[in-house]
Amino acid sequence: MAGLSVADVFERTRRNHGLEHATVGVLIQRLGPTIRLVARSTPRGFYIYGQLPTEAVRAAVDEALARLRAGETELAVSPLCGTNIAVAGLLAGLSSVAVASAARRPLDRLVGAVVAGTFAVLLGQPLGRLAQAWLTTSADMRGLRVRRVERFDAGRIPVHWVETEFAGE
Repeated sequence: MAGLSVADVFERTRRNHGLEHATVGVLIQRLGPTIRLVARSTPRGFYIYGQLPTEAVRAAVDEALARLRAGETELAVSPLCGTNIAVAGLLAGLSSVAVASAARRPLDRLVGAVVAGTFAVLLGQPLGRLAQAWLTTSADMRGLRVRRVERFDAGRIPVHWVETEFAGE
């Protein structure tokens, strides 16, 4: 990533994250909601960990890219994203500390922290999706091209590396 600004690296990661979400969504549509996989994005592409046929991953990447380009931007935001967990955890922690520090009695602190944390977790899903849409993902696939989809084994779990490049590279 030599020669790229921090902003460029961040934007490439956001775009790959959006393609990753769309790809996982297509895989779930095709293979069913019980498939087990984990994915992680980088500025150069993304990894998909799980027992998946390479042909299915490649076909899902191609379909996801085509659908994002055709305007299905909602595919870039996922209810399964770790951003949702991070937002819920942050809100729960901050609200619990704020409420607990305001109460005088230990039982009131505990009850207040539990109630505040519970509401924060409930807000975490919709606010996590907003965070994805504005911060951690992008549906903008202009200039993005998939260079290759490669499978390799990392211990017992197969890994697919989806390498991307952007126009001008």
